[in-house]
Amino acid sequence: MPVNILAISGSTRLQSTNHTLIHIIAELYAGTVNITHFEGLSTLPHFNPDLDNNTPPPAVTAFWEQLRAADAVLICTPEYAMGVPGSLKNALDWLVSSMELSKKPVALITASSMGEQAHASLTGTLLVIEANLPEASRLLISFVKAKVKDGKITDESTLQQVKSVMASLLYCIS
Repeated sequence: MPVNILAISGSTRLQSTNHTLIHIIAELYAGTVNITHFEGLSTLPHFNPDLDNNTPPPAVTAFWEQLRAADAVLICTPEYAMGVPGSLKNALDWLVSSMELSKKPVALITASSMGEQAHASLTGTLLVIEANLPEASRLLISFVKAKVKDGKITDESTLQQVKSVMASLLYCIS
């Protein structure tokens, strides 16, 4: 039975490098892993504790259901203004009390021009909400546009690092 991974891009731009990375990873693991790209990041309402209850907005409920159905989560994100993209942080805020990521295997790939600030912040947030995020499931790809071109990872070292992160994620599922 194939493994089901929910992939979340921290970018809402359809032609983003992080969307491309998810597509590349899905192709690399086709036939072994089902990777579903979460399409609802930009449709999640702003987090509001008053709505974070047993009847949250429908978009939030759908997000939670997709997370429950997934064996693991892959997050690929850029860094915006030296921090976490707002839409991604908003999505994670909806998971604090629902505990949908608690003990769930997660891989985090931060792919940006620099990325250190967002990567550190996201790592902290994911650990606080109890995601199963070992060091081997984390990757920072700085200067990503020099390493991912024309729908391919052109840097061999980066390709091997991506494969190592995925191996760690798959190990956490087993």
